[in-house]
Amino acid sequence: MKHSCLNSKWILFIFFHGILLLFMSSSFQSARIPTSAIESDRLTLLDLKKRISEDPLQIMSSWNDSTHFCNWFGVTCNPSTKRVIILNLQAQRLAGTLTPSMGNLTYLTGIILGNNSFYGEIPQELGRLGRLQNLNLSRNSFGGNLPSNLSHCTQLRVLDVVYNKLVGQIPEQFSSLSKLVYLRLDANNLTGSIPAWIGNFSSLFVLSLIQNNLQGSIPSELGRLSGLGFFSLAMNNLSGTISSLIYNISSIYHFSVIQNQLHGSLPPDVGLTLPNLELFAGGVNSFTGPIPVSLSNASRLKELKFSYNDLTGTVPQNLAI
Repeated sequence: MKHSCLNSKWILFIFFHGILLLFMSSSFQSARIPTSAIESDRLTLLDLKKRISEDPLQIMSSWNDSTHFCNWFGVTCNPSTKRVIILNLQAQRLAGTLTPSMGNLTYLTGIILGNNSFYGEIPQELGRLGRLQNLNLSRNSFGGNLPSNLSHCTQLRVLDVVYNKLVGQIPEQFSSLSKLVYLRLDANNLTGSIPAWIGNFSSLFVLSLIQNNLQGSIPSELGRLSGLGFFSLAMNNLSGTISSLIYNISSIYHFSVIQNQLHGSLPPDVGLTLPNLELFAGGVNSFTGPIPVSLSNASRLKELKFSYNDLTGTVPQNLAI
């Protein structure tokens, strides 16, 4: 089953967030950085290079002593401190493992390695990166557990590990990541339940846990996420009913719980409490009761997907189920 892409509003959000991240990264106060610290950054990058087993685009050829490491492909440094602040090797067809010494890059604000073929475990040492705001390891082959030490990265805004081979539960320690705006753990093999403390992430805009093996009920505490826009828990083994508090998060535009074991009825006023809905999807569950007539009032709704349930009544004329 293919999932809908985030719409243009989220693309704009990512764009402006990226600009903000770069601005924040380059605005550290100037300070005298010991030469040993700068040399440590260089040695760490070379250690990472040694662990690259495939580099068909030869992007690592620039990682040599003929130029300063701040000019190496994918490396951004703070111009004042000469410390590495962003490592962006996204979509470069690289394969290899991550070195634990990446924990020495203590000025890093962004690690962006999506769309490659990295494998092995995510090093616990990344938890030493107290300035880290963006961690994107999506679409690789990382295995093992989500490292609990990431809980020390309390400045994280973006955590994206979709389409990997991660196992185990969402670490309880992640409750400290209260500044998260974007949390995507889709398409792994995560087990256990959805932690209720995610409801404390007051800035969360995207919550996507699609296609794992999560069980239990959907915590009613998620109803406290007043700024949530993208909400998808599709393709898990979730059961029970959905709290009315979640149906009252008026900012949600993408709502999907397809292919679970959920039951209960849809609120009759859901088209009014979720006025920004563009996608409302709950197919392949056990929902009962009438199709809410109020959905005809959700003027932005483009897709309504509730096949393979036990709903009754007629579909509003301006929609297709």
